[in-house]
Amino acid sequence: MHAAANRATLPFCTALEKMMAARYTLIVGTKDWSSWSLRAYVALRATQARFVEVFVPLRQQPLTGDEIRKYSKAGRVPILKIEENGREATVWDSLAICETLAERHPEAKLWPADALTRAEARAYACEMHSGFPDVRDQLSMDFARRRPLPALRDETKAQVARIIEAWSSALSRFGGEGGFLFGGFSVADCMYAPVVSRFVTYGVDVPPPVKAYMEKVMALPAMRDWGLDSQKEVDAGVA
Repeated sequence: MHAAANRATLPFCTALEKMMAARYTLIVGTKDWSSWSLRAYVALRATQARFVEVFVPLRQQPLTGDEIRKYSKAGRVPILKIEENGREATVWDSLAICETLAERHPEAKLWPADALTRAEARAYACEMHSGFPDVRDQLSMDFARRRPLPALRDETKAQVARIIEAWSSALSRFGGEGGFLFGGFSVADCMYAPVVSRFVTYGVDVPPPVKAYMEKVMALPAMRDWGLDSQKEVDAGVA
């Protein structure tokens, strides 16, 4: 179980009570590979709430699918189970999990406070959620390893350029002292965290401000812990 921060420091009593009453279980896949699981994990870690983590090994069909469907008939990770006041909810899909956590934990400030900035941050998160198929295909997540950059298709090059352009734009306008896409750490950063790891894995060339952003994301305690677990999977031969 991951420990929460000192609860006495939390500024919102309602959020504090919710954290104390709720029980979270996060079902994730093989950490070296599962980009969608990583998104939900870094969001949950940002709330500082306690949670239990359940691991399902990927790429072991039919075992993988059967095991995931024990928790959600959607058959995909991540899955967040919430137990609260005698009730239970199941949330699947990484963006839905991030939105749920942002709503339940306003003290985590997972969306910008300003409405217009928040609207753009949501657009960033959704673009990542629904787009960049060629990046996913050619630069698949391999968190613990370092690999040579393959010969990229034109479509992949265009999508990499779009990501770098989007990051550069957000950082120049909103990054400020926080150093994340919209200043403080947000759902937008959660959604792009696996892309940061992909760019590190394959050594994608980026301009200095983007490199500084990537280093900040990779230095997050949640990302470091994910990297340690990914390396253990590689060492054990399961990834």
